Amino acid sequence: MAIQWGIAGAGKISNDFVNALKVCPDGHHNVVAVAAASSLVRAQKFADEHNIPIACGSYELLAINPTIEIVYVSSLNPQHFENTKLFLEHGKAVLCEKPLCLNFSQAEELIMLAKKKNLFLMEGLWSRSFPVYKELVEHLKKGTIGKVLFVEAQMGRKLDVERLKLKQLGGGTVLDLGVYVLQLAVLVFGHKYISVQALGHLNEEGVDDSMSCIITYPEHGIAVLSTHTKAELPNSAFIVGTLGTIKV
Repeated sequence: MAIQWGIAGAGKISNDFVNALKVCPDGHHNVVAVAAASSLVRAQKFADEHNIPIACGSYELLAINPTIEIVYVSSLNPQHFENTKLFLEHGKAVLCEKPLCLNFSQAEELIMLAKKKNLFLMEGLWSRSFPVYKELVEHLKKGTIGKVLFVEAQMGRKLDVERLKLKQLGGGTVLDLGVYVLQLAVLVFGHKYISVQALGHLNEEGVDDSMSCIITYPEHGIAVLSTHTKAELPNSAFIVGTLGTIKV
């Protein structure tokens, strides 16, 4: 039986997500409804473009729809917490675009709520679903490159987007691009770290345009990570072990 989806947000990212669902095998996924917090007109336009049966002018209407099993949340970063909490409280599983939240306490609250209600909750870091990551994990498990001691990763693009420049919109390169390099370090070394040293530059609004950091881990692990929204970085990663190196 197909998974019944609700879409919270009618912007470009939601458009990309719904198009991606369409290439999945028939009968696996079905989009039941879409909601736009700004206006019903916008939701209806999105619904018409994708042949979605129901358009909602509020996320509350999406949350109370009994047919929906899981909601894809693609609202602006500062709204992720309240939107995801709303759907979890109404018994919906949630796939929320990255970043899941703006801080640790918000994320912890959502995780605890999902566990309490026995609901699926996932942050939408799409790179974790790429075939190359599956292959990377297999090599790490097999010890192909020996004991991993060093990770270097960069993610940078020239992005002139308003939501990235303003603090009230949850802007900044760390939350937008930095999550990709940080998640790689977590994948390789785990969550336990010894120290973090970070430097960067802020724009006139006090939002980070760039960030570089060094994270040290137990057993001599080191990650050197960089992210930027004003420069095109190599957008590559090196995982270095005692027996070899993997480039991503």
